[in-house]
Amino acid sequence: MSTSNASSQPSKPRVAVVFGGRSSEHGISVVTAGAVLNAIDRDKYDVLPIGITRDGRWVRAVDDPAGMAIGGGKLPDVDRLPTQGSGKVLLPLEPTGREVLACEPGAVPEELGDVDVVFPVLHGPYGEDGTLQGMLELSGVPYVGAGVLSSAVSMDKEYMKRVFTSYGLPVGPYTVLRPREWEQDRAAARKKVVDFAGDHGWPVFVKPARAGSSMGITKVEDVTGLDEAVEEARRHDPKVLVESMLHGREIECGVLEFGDGPRASVPAEIPPPGQHDFYDFEAKYIDAAPGVIPAPLSEEQTAEVRRLAVDAFEAVSCEGLVRADFFLLDNGEYVINEVNTMPGFTPTSMYPQMWGATGVGYSELVDRLLQAALHRSTGLR
Repeated sequence: MSTSNASSQPSKPRVAVVFGGRSSEHGISVVTAGAVLNAIDRDKYDVLPIGITRDGRWVRAVDDPAGMAIGGGKLPDVDRLPTQGSGKVLLPLEPTGREVLACEPGAVPEELGDVDVVFPVLHGPYGEDGTLQGMLELSGVPYVGAGVLSSAVSMDKEYMKRVFTSYGLPVGPYTVLRPREWEQDRAAARKKVVDFAGDHGWPVFVKPARAGSSMGITKVEDVTGLDEAVEEARRHDPKVLVESMLHGREIECGVLEFGDGPRASVPAEIPPPGQHDFYDFEAKYIDAAPGVIPAPLSEEQTAEVRRLAVDAFEAVSCEGLVRADFFLLDNGEYVINEVNTMPGFTPTSMYPQMWGATGVGYSELVDRLLQAALHRSTGLR
């Protein structure tokens, strides 16, 4: 815990809220950060907002949650936010101290004080994928959410599915196009997908293997649209995942770690995407219809999806929080689509809404995550 220079009494824990980042989900991360900053109890915590620009610079952002909201249908951007100074922010890179520095050009670095815990609200690569978590492990700074391995596995949808399968969790049919396959023998890669569709049927969904927020996803009806869909996915990630279309209802469930272990929220159902062909970025964030909470399921269906959500959390060795996404197929069986180790986290996002319906409000949710991180060590655990 930080200590005050004016008194020997311990001060409030200092939270660095880190957001933005280099992924295509940059703007969603900024929106999430605004909601978290607005919810943190300032009587209980000191706060240091740190934005990461799209080119990877760390800056000291002004503590202005209202300026981080979606405006006019456009997502916010760290480069357009007001900052405190024009220099860069440096977090500690060794476990001997937690001092944060601000470095202005031609000036002596300014000490910004110690950080007790980091709340990384980054989505996608270079933040949610274990990279930032690895840096914080090296620094010995506690942080909210999943560790290095579980973050990396959960970001890579291929290996996430492999882990689920090894634990006996149900996943849908999929195949993977690795970078060299597409770059060196496009005809063979195309045939691989055509053969997959021959076994499981068209349409298929072509998506980046390591992205989120429905970025770069295309529904492909036949081989004529395949090349364009793969290139669109590769704009976000050179590794591409191809999944068969599953017929059923979209169900989500939140998992939160308590002192006695992970617990599942009441589930939610995502309504059909209206005029959208599928639940793409526009349907999810711009024209979003409210989810149905709790999902209209039988007691048995509700119990099963909550059990599977906790099992998925444990299979990937997650910590803190997870949103698990499922399809309830027409035959009554569940298939797990993915888990998100840092799901959308605004008050209107599904994860906080599901926990609100379970009895844990948004501010309490933020506080629980911070307290869990403050009481958890870094390193092997």
